[in-house]
Amino acid sequence: MSDFDGQDGKVDTAKFGDRVRSAVIWRSGSQILAQIITWSSTLMVIRLLDPADYGLFAMTQVVLAFLAFLNGWGFASALVQSDTVDPFRLRQAFGLLLLLNAMLAAIQFFGAPIAAAYYGQPIVADLLRVQALIFLATPFIALPEVIMSRALDFRRQAVVNLFAALAGAGTALACALAGYGVWTLVYAPIALFWTRAIGLTIVARLLVWPSFNFRGCGQIIGFGSAILFSQLFWLVQSQSDILIAGSRFDPHALGLYAEALFLAQIFMAKFVPPLNEVAFPAYARIKHDPDAVRWSFLKTVRLLTLVAAPFYCGLAVTAAPMVETVFGAKWLGMVPYIQIIALALMLMTVQILFAPLANALGKPSLAMGNALSGAIIFPTAFLIGAQWGLIGMAWAWLVAAPLLLLITAYRSAPLIGVSVWEVARAMLPGLTPALAMAIGVGVAAQMMAPLGIAAPLRLVALVALGIGLYGSLLWLLERDAIAEVMRLVVRRQPPAVDAAAQDAI
Repeated sequence: MSDFDGQDGKVDTAKFGDRVRSAVIWRSGSQILAQIITWSSTLMVIRLLDPADYGLFAMTQVVLAFLAFLNGWGFASALVQSDTVDPFRLRQAFGLLLLLNAMLAAIQFFGAPIAAAYYGQPIVADLLRVQALIFLATPFIALPEVIMSRALDFRRQAVVNLFAALAGAGTALACALAGYGVWTLVYAPIALFWTRAIGLTIVARLLVWPSFNFRGCGQIIGFGSAILFSQLFWLVQSQSDILIAGSRFDPHALGLYAEALFLAQIFMAKFVPPLNEVAFPAYARIKHDPDAVRWSFLKTVRLLTLVAAPFYCGLAVTAAPMVETVFGAKWLGMVPYIQIIALALMLMTVQILFAPLANALGKPSLAMGNALSGAIIFPTAFLIGAQWGLIGMAWAWLVAAPLLLLITAYRSAPLIGVSVWEVARAMLPGLTPALAMAIGVGVAAQMMAPLGIAAPLRLVALVALGIGLYGSLLWLLERDAIAEVMRLVVRRQPPAVDAAAQDAI
């Protein structure tokens, strides 16, 4: 059944709005449950391992990430953006995915000693060789996800992802208790990836025989190539700090920085991508309705900032008692990095919302240009910041993030039909009360520090104060934002004006 009325390309709100809402609930809900499972095991594992283990693992992740951008996921994404897909096109995509990932697995396996020599850590070669198994699972994850994402079917994906999270968490805990050290961090993702691959292949009924005849697949190659380069530039942006720091600092210090970055990025890296996974096919379905696209994007920015801003501001001012309570005293060196990077990622969370919209509207070159800007700005900032040590690299985040957001918004605004000021205004309902809350909680934290109160009690008190302050400020200053959230959750009928746009996402 079509989501459009067939007359003017407008969205059929009753059907499409419900489908997108259901997709968001299943995808985001399953992600939250999966993260609860993963973090339950992670919090136990991190107390059993040493910072040096995480430093070595971070070194391998740079190599894995730089190869993974070639895994063909962008070519598969072209099938989501297309209006129609025939079976032969699926077979071509499957064949392309198999070839690319087999090649990447071989490159990582045989090139591992080069990376180990760069870092001066021989064990890195062994770790990378085993991690090559991840690439072999990718085709059996990417294609089933494409098939189900086109139909906005995220329920079956959610079930598989939960089973995969359990497999990864169980493997991590078992390996840590068995004394496997850094190998714990290698085996757990492999278990997770292969569980997802097998599960998604089954639920999507992937009965497709790959075709290695690539004639006539220009649309897949063209669209996918633009996304591929966007991913490459994103990787340069996001991995350059570890690449730069890996040859300058010892594994223990790098481990503290890497885990601080991981913790600070958890919202942006774990909870925003699922929303973007839903947003990409959803935008692709309403791309012929500019009013719906514009309204939906601003609504997404507004609602996401209402959640992200208090999270990051709260993380920055409660970092010390949180790390001591959750991770243990040996990880307290993470605190200064978390406090700085968290504020930068508050802006990065909004910046990454632009890419799926540009791709869905058939303008992957715009997303690629924005990613190229990040690939220039961030490494430059990290190289300069490294002169002052790892803390200087943390400050580089706070300089580069707002600059990249401004450039991205300026370049993307005309495509969406908004102004940079409208994007900024959409952020204000969450950003303003969150910053005010952070000031209040920060003052309270300073007052509590000399009293000798145990870290868990300080953490509980500060979190409660932050929730109370933020909720009160929202009630006083942004009641319209609260009403908008309630309409989304309770599913009330939106105002009659521009109803087609308002129910689109």
